[in-house]
Amino acid sequence: MVERTRDRRILLVDCDAFFVQVARLNDPEGAGRAKLLIVGGSPTGRGVVTSASYECRAYGVRSAMPTAQALRLCPDAMVVGVPRGRVMEKSREVRAVLEDLAPVVQAASVDEFYLDLGGTERLFATETLEATARRIREAVLTRTRVNVSIGGGTGRMIAKLATAKAKPAGVCIVAPGAERAFLDELDLADIPGVGPALAATLKARGLVRVRDATAVQREWLERWLGKRRGAWLYRRVHGMDDSEVEPRERRRSLSSERTFFADLGTDEELERRLLETVTSVAASLRSEELCAQTVTVKLRDYDFKTRSRSRTLPEPVESDAPIYEVARALMLELRAQRRVPARLLGVALSGLLDADATRQLGLFAERVAGESERDRTLSRTVDDLRERFGREVVRPGRLLEDAD
Repeated sequence: MVERTRDRRILLVDCDAFFVQVARLNDPEGAGRAKLLIVGGSPTGRGVVTSASYECRAYGVRSAMPTAQALRLCPDAMVVGVPRGRVMEKSREVRAVLEDLAPVVQAASVDEFYLDLGGTERLFATETLEATARRIREAVLTRTRVNVSIGGGTGRMIAKLATAKAKPAGVCIVAPGAERAFLDELDLADIPGVGPALAATLKARGLVRVRDATAVQREWLERWLGKRRGAWLYRRVHGMDDSEVEPRERRRSLSSERTFFADLGTDEELERRLLETVTSVAASLRSEELCAQTVTVKLRDYDFKTRSRSRTLPEPVESDAPIYEVARALMLELRAQRRVPARLLGVALSGLLDADATRQLGLFAERVAGESERDRTLSRTVDDLRERFGREVVRPGRLLEDAD
């Protein structure tokens, strides 16, 4: 029997092949007509697949796969870049619809949203949870032209697993009391958080299906996997999940990375691309009223060797100048270790804190890691100008060289 503290009504709304849908809506005469569509990378084969149409997936194309490999599997596919601005716009549209229909909405990612319908039982007394989910699905499609799949149950994990069964463009609800039967039909590899390495370890113990693991005592799982991971898996396979749907759950990190159309071999070229990436990810940081304490730079060399380096600052930062200063130092350290042409550059910000709360606590000194109050004011002023007049209205001088 799956342990439940109460019968909650949790839904997960998942936008089907979201980047593909947005690319088609963005270019109806081009991408919109292509059944075989890959989003991410370039037609020359450079870059990485962000998403692929279901027709491409039948050929074995998957996200995070090198675009060159995807084109070998599906040579007739059209490849388009990621329409990042439109993706964020459509994501906001979907969330706005959901917030009209549910009391609590949490964005788990740009294309996944958890809903907690607790307290609506009397309001929708004549409607089953499945009927509610179908009504929500139709409302999202009508108002945003985005197809979604919805899974539901008494907890977030059950809702996520049910969503996988609902895809594409369907609804799957696990009724209270039916969780054990639902979980027993799954492989352990289906459980969120059970990656290939853990699945292989469990398979070596003869554990492949969820029902195989439920027959094992918690103590044995902890002995085989370690106390923390064993206890975690025990709770997972027994459906124990009391995590709440939090409308403003804090993000753990923000990142941006770019694959180049041609490998870049000089520090000067990479520094320009680094500045472009930093201005993008720092603007996202400020738009969410956050500041960051750790900066990470990732380089992928021409031969696909991926390297990264991080630095945690004594105090949090939010403006472009200090983030770029730290990121540039990290990138030059990586370059000093191996000075070869690079095909990808990425910047990630983590150790995120609420910017307003940080200021109130006095954690922003007059000058932190090279960041002054003037830096913060300047960055936010530029954000306001770009919001009003477009992203190209103000650009760092070094990037204007590329435009020329």
